[in-house]
Amino acid sequence: MLVPSKSARRAVHLLFFALFVPVFALPLLVIVAASFATGWSGALPSGATLAHYRDIAHGDALDALLTSVLTALAASLTALTAGTWAALAAEKRTRRTRRIIDALFLLPVAVPSVVVGLSLLVAFSRPPLLLNGTPQIVILAHTVLVTAFAYQSVTAALTRLDPAYEQCAAGLGARPVHVLWRVKLPLLLPSLTAAAGLCFALSMGELSATMMIYPPDWLPLPVQIFAATDRGSLFTGAALAVALMATTLLVLLGLSRLRTKASYR
Repeated sequence: MLVPSKSARRAVHLLFFALFVPVFALPLLVIVAASFATGWSGALPSGATLAHYRDIAHGDALDALLTSVLTALAASLTALTAGTWAALAAEKRTRRTRRIIDALFLLPVAVPSVVVGLSLLVAFSRPPLLLNGTPQIVILAHTVLVTAFAYQSVTAALTRLDPAYEQCAAGLGARPVHVLWRVKLPLLLPSLTAAAGLCFALSMGELSATMMIYPPDWLPLPVQIFAATDRGSLFTGAALAVALMATTLLVLLGLSRLRTKASYR
């Protein structure tokens, strides 16, 4: 163990909680409390009401939440497909080729996301690829931003994969396509579900690029949260943020259960 002494471990645990609670947990708890609050009392929200959630249920927030979920699902599935395909293709290439592929996939996350949004807006504002003002450009932007994470996750999983499984299947006469679908991809399934969850969570919270390109009829929830807080409706924005967090966590919990089942097969 890195910290053999019991008293030292206790001190490390106390230090961890002293840093974790104020920096990570407390802000989220304040947002949850603000979503039920009627006002501020000093540094913390006060009062209790469900009015903000009733406003969400009868307003455009549900449409915005559905838009975010649909965008995240489409972007994460597309990113997972493209990232997995690229990782499998790069696996058999030379080191120099793999570095070039790595650089291409990591480039969108190496620059600010607002630059990605602006570049897509400029690139797809003229025929024949006219996507400006359509939901497809939002999905495309999210896909570009999250594909790097899917690619890196699958690439890391491939490096840990024992090649003996493929060699045994090939030695028994299995065709390459059969080896891929019946041997390799099932072994990668836990990593694929983890990559899908990461892509989904990142897409659900994406704002900067989305602000540059979203059309009026495709309004994701993060944009509505920003608009609510920008006009001073902090408690409404907090309730929207809680709805966004809850939906994302529910989807991630479902993917985690799938990953657990895949790991025990």
